[in-house]
Amino acid sequence: MPYEFIPHPSDMGVRGIGSTVEEAFAEAARAMFSLMADLGTVDPQEGVPFEVEAETLEDLFVRFLAELLFLRDTQGLLFSRFTLRIHQEGQRFRAVGQAFGEKFDPQKHKVGIDVKAATYNWVKVEERHGTWIAQGVVDV
Repeated sequence: MPYEFIPHPSDMGVRGIGSTVEEAFAEAARAMFSLMADLGTVDPQEGVPFEVEAETLEDLFVRFLAELLFLRDTQGLLFSRFTLRIHQEGQRFRAVGQAFGEKFDPQKHKVGIDVKAATYNWVKVEERHGTWIAQGVVDV
């Protein structure tokens, strides 16, 4: 599985795994949204652009997840697929991409856990032997 859940005493940890840092971010986002709904029922019909920046990859990761939660809350969407490019500009990192999903429909989507926020708890973005890991804890 390209994502994992990390047991946490009060919330839930998510970990994305990929051959690139972008894949790891995308898989962690899939893990987060899989807590909220069965991703097999969420059609990637509508693409919503996003852009976040930060001074470190760890901060970028938390801001990325937070931006996706903001888009969910303000547009009423569930997302199941993510595309993004991460690049460094001087001392800052920028992630630009799209989240794909559809409007929440209680008749279609089985509701899971409500994720309230992305936190800096246990956050880590690193490359190990050619595999990228992006992980953190989300407030549920």
